Amino acid sequence: MSKQSGSPERVRWMIYGANGYTGELIAREAARRGLKPVLAGRRRESVEELARPLGLEARPFGLDDEAALTGQIQGHALVLNCAGPFSATAAPIMEACLRAGAHYLDITGEIAVFERAQSLDARARDAGVVLCPGVGFDVIPTDCVAAALKAALPDATHLALGFDSRSGFSPGTAKTSVEGLAQGGKVRRDGKIVTVPLAYEVRRIDFGDGEKEAMTIPWGDVSTAWHTTGIPNIEVFIPGSPRMIANARRANYIRPLLGLLWVQKLIKARIAKTVKGPSEEKRAKMPTFVWGEVTNARGEKKTARIRTANGYSLTITGSLAVVEHLMVGRPAGGAYTPARLVGADLVKRLPGSGLLQVV
Repeated sequence: MSKQSGSPERVRWMIYGANGYTGELIAREAARRGLKPVLAGRRRESVEELARPLGLEARPFGLDDEAALTGQIQGHALVLNCAGPFSATAAPIMEACLRAGAHYLDITGEIAVFERAQSLDARARDAGVVLCPGVGFDVIPTDCVAAALKAALPDATHLALGFDSRSGFSPGTAKTSVEGLAQGGKVRRDGKIVTVPLAYEVRRIDFGDGEKEAMTIPWGDVSTAWHTTGIPNIEVFIPGSPRMIANARRANYIRPLLGLLWVQKLIKARIAKTVKGPSEEKRAKMPTFVWGEVTNARGEKKTARIRTANGYSLTITGSLAVVEHLMVGRPAGGAYTPARLVGADLVKRLPGSGLLQVV
């Protein structure tokens, strides 16, 4: 088991799901920077079609055969998993990375994936392998905001996070959202993740672009912010119109139906045919506003805000920043969040980010 480090251009690493919407964007930017990732995914034709003009190696393979999967990853310093929904891909690739001695990164926002990575912390330490899911918009900006707020109010007991982003979904993100609806809302109470109704809490929030009505969502920080800060009570919000909030609350009544396998397959098939990710022009016109708030037992409060690039654009630069961090350093093995692995200033160093203001 050996880790490669040194010049990023010479490190052997892999993007799995490179033929998806976000994976392709990351692969193209990596190639533009002179990096040489191996491009991998299930579909041979689309992986090879992407790799050929970029001058990169294509490696098509599935995830069903444990021994074969380990063999495909063996010899790589790290794998960046971009193949969602991560409920299907994260577990087998994490396990293969632990067996092969390769670091594991992904761009998920799925709470269950974050929790799984944390459950593997001891094995990752023993293997000298870094497990760090969520190195995209999910959850770099909010994780860094959480870390900054913890530093500003160390005895905080309650943390609220949120973001205002108007870009459309990619197919993978849309499919993940469908799975999330079936699982209900999630918040953290007294250190434990609990299930609550969708749009469980509604409040008015100024994310940085004017005050808006906002509702709770089951975002990844319900898991990750706890591991970054230790704050025991956590909620995550996004803005929503009255109609959107009403529809989310109505969905609580049909959650059992949404969880049926045939219903999930039907909806996801429809998404695959109709949903396309936002264009580069659209991404450039749509920044994101990220917000956070902490309070302590005495009622003291701190608020943080930062404007960042569009979520998909941030995922490109954020994931590659973490890739390059692992290429040139040798962090101890274990399960990490982005802010714990790279530092709370990570979001401020990404293109399109403004100042992280805490008041």
